[in-house]
Amino acid sequence: MKVMVFIKATQESEAGVMPSEQLLSEMGKYNEALVKAGIMLAGEGLHPSSRGARVRFSGTSRSVIDGPFTETKELIAGFWIWQVQSMEEAIDWVKRCPCPMEGESEIEIRPLFEAGDFGEAFTPELREQEERLRSEVEKRGYA
Repeated sequence: MKVMVFIKATQESEAGVMPSEQLLSEMGKYNEALVKAGIMLAGEGLHPSSRGARVRFSGTSRSVIDGPFTETKELIAGFWIWQVQSMEEAIDWVKRCPCPMEGESEIEIRPLFEAGDFGEAFTPELREQEERLRSEVEKRGYA
């Protein structure tokens, strides 16, 4: 199964405080272990929400809201995408992670949907389209 692992933002990360050299070094070693174990598929840190935007949908209208966003506890500061055997394996790997922020921090793990999760609504035509698009993305080196 694939999971997305979210590192929650803190007031410091939202203020643009960058990680220390020690934390970057510890995270580098952790990422190396994830790659060697065949777990890590992708991972990135995110700039503070002040550099982001949200697009709100209401029927056919769209509105853009520029950051920063106020609910820090709901914001994401970084992520990984992992290939694991189970949620328990993902939890075990997260427990080995260096504390990603100064002070308290939180990491959330969410399984990614797979084609079979959508049932009959995911028709053979939609599956074929999905496979074609994934193939194109892989050719570009983004997957």
